[in-house]
Amino acid sequence: MTEVNTAPHQGDGPPDGPPRPGGWTRFVTARPRLSLLVALVLTALAVLAGSGVADHLGSGGWEDPAAESTYATKALEREFPGSQPNLLLLVDSGRASVDDPAVAAAARGLAARLAGEKGVTGVGSYWQAAPAAAGALRAKDGHEALIAARITGDENAMGRTLDRIAPRYRGTHGPVEVKVGGVVAVRHEMQTIIKEDLTRAETIALPITLVLLVMVFGSAIAALLPLGIGIVAILGTNAVLRGLTTFTDVSVFALNLTTALGLGLAIDYALFIVRRYREELSTGADPRTAVGTTLRTAGRTVLFSALTVAVSLAAMMLFPQYFLRSFAYAGIAVVLLAAAAALILLPAALVLLGHRVNSLDLRRLFRRDRRDSREQGAAWARTAGLVMRRAPLFALGTTALLVILGLPFLGVKFGTADDRQLPSGAESHVVQQHIRDGFPGSPGGGLEVLAEGSATEAQYTAYKQRVAALPEVVRVDGPLVEGDTAYFTVQPRGEAVDDAAQRLVGDLRSVKAPFTTKVTGTAAVLVDSKHAIAERLPWAGAFIAVVTLLLVFLLTGSVLIPLQAVVLNALSLTAMFGAVVWVFQDGHLSSALGFTGSGSIETTLPVLMFCVAFGLSMDYGVFLLSRIKEEYDRTGDHDEAVRHGLQRTGGLITAAAVILAVVMVAIGTSRVTNTKMLGLGIALAVLMDAMVVRSLLVPAIMRLTGRATWWAPAPLRRFHRRFGLSEGEAPAAPAEEREPARV
Repeated sequence: MTEVNTAPHQGDGPPDGPPRPGGWTRFVTARPRLSLLVALVLTALAVLAGSGVADHLGSGGWEDPAAESTYATKALEREFPGSQPNLLLLVDSGRASVDDPAVAAAARGLAARLAGEKGVTGVGSYWQAAPAAAGALRAKDGHEALIAARITGDENAMGRTLDRIAPRYRGTHGPVEVKVGGVVAVRHEMQTIIKEDLTRAETIALPITLVLLVMVFGSAIAALLPLGIGIVAILGTNAVLRGLTTFTDVSVFALNLTTALGLGLAIDYALFIVRRYREELSTGADPRTAVGTTLRTAGRTVLFSALTVAVSLAAMMLFPQYFLRSFAYAGIAVVLLAAAAALILLPAALVLLGHRVNSLDLRRLFRRDRRDSREQGAAWARTAGLVMRRAPLFALGTTALLVILGLPFLGVKFGTADDRQLPSGAESHVVQQHIRDGFPGSPGGGLEVLAEGSATEAQYTAYKQRVAALPEVVRVDGPLVEGDTAYFTVQPRGEAVDDAAQRLVGDLRSVKAPFTTKVTGTAAVLVDSKHAIAERLPWAGAFIAVVTLLLVFLLTGSVLIPLQAVVLNALSLTAMFGAVVWVFQDGHLSSALGFTGSGSIETTLPVLMFCVAFGLSMDYGVFLLSRIKEEYDRTGDHDEAVRHGLQRTGGLITAAAVILAVVMVAIGTSRVTNTKMLGLGIALAVLMDAMVVRSLLVPAIMRLTGRATWWAPAPLRRFHRRFGLSEGEAPAAPAEEREPARV
């Protein structure tokens, strides 16, 4: 019979009296007033350093900077500015024809004025274009036409130029009405809306969060502490992002993650620490001793939790798109700052408050007496008992439910972020929608072929004929030649980024030519972005899995628990991914939620949502596992440890998940679809994780695996004794000194 060591790893018990505080506890609590004063000064400096950060952030970042399409786009911008228009003026002639002399004169005047604007180049229009190209710039009904141009500079410079010139062209000009659109207008309007929506989300989330915290803690004083930690983390992260913008691109979307994680994780960590501190006070410990015990137990768990979340977010650094990297910058900064504030500032505040942390218990207004602390969590203990008595049923039932909820993701279609991210009434969205609905082909959605190397006119003509013969090509324009460089414009059939257009990208890249060719355009950017993500996704997944396995092993000393944690965390995200496709791709609930469906999901969003939601799931998982491990080390009773762990953390995890979900839903009220998807999707993920996976699936699986849950081979047990970390008070005793269980 194989011997498996499943005995609890515990010492002979702590010595008489409270343990001496360690160096970290002495450092944190020795001068609490000085610690808080320094924190106040640093926060004030962070406010100054991070002020106006949104004005320095970009609204793009979905493309791979090393891709063929990116190279071609930059070359065309440099050599042929008119080939890459990012500003469109939609000229509406009302009931008159766009060919009416008065309309044509007004439009040519607008184009001439636009050509004279500083920072604008490559101006062209329907009224100036060659006959072969003019048709694409004129609406089918003959009442609208386009003026196209390029605003030069980086994203911030383009935004400033647009702010300066747009009011001069928007509105009525004689017989025509003008609306401003194009890529630069879409991105600038998106950036503006995100800043406005973020302010509104904070206004919604903060008071609701405070009310929920009061309901959880009872004490108004205790409820204010997590909010303070969250505000410090958010302000500090804004300063970090502002510093990063001096030498790299950072996406404006990262501000939403800063707010959500800053509040959510700070509240998680503060909830965990304050709850443990109040438990210690209730046993008769003085405030300094209670803080010391809290830091050695809950404090260690908070540190581990922060590391696991940071690892998940750090995986986005492996992708080349600065949109994803920006979330890694913001996420890692806010996680570490939230943990640092919870482990330094919060203990100092608790030392100063002492028993006053329980002051202003507002719940006394609604009930006559307080429950004995031993009764708290009784419902969670009963839930754990029920689940473990019916473990196979709950394990199979919850797994089946999560798999079914995730099935819509099998039909996911990836696309690019465009004007349909904006509200239907946004000006740039209106312009692009008019172009989609009323203009022939897909103006602005064609493909460009950059040709580099000397060639004769005959060679260009032969190449053009080969391209025109491709089945998905409607028309080929060009070439426009400048020295040894030329470019062709290829108009595909159908939508700019549909499957046919993406196939056409590959076909164009396969056409033989006597010169070097590179393809760009919306579909080409999407193809290259999908390739970059697919190429790096296994590495990112392996990085998250390996580091998570190691961290959870260091926390538990078990081989099985880390594997369970990774699998169950991934399983908890199925509902989020299924809902994202069913709602945002397929368009269900689009009217209720106020967005325009595009029939696809932006390529980087699933990666972002996985990394964030997986990290948050690990956050809750660490809280639960650490308390189970502490009880198992103390008693050696596996079932009782699971029951006790859920009793002590079930309410805490659920409260933290509900509060974080409130913050994410507030973010999800954004008028920008990607932000709405991020907020509502992650809110669903954290609620499913806390209420289904942690409450039902984890205790069911741990009951099925029994005491073998804690098994590890002897070399790994020795490794854990030397380097491991747990929430228990006493160090682990050598496993070999204990009687092994036989299985």
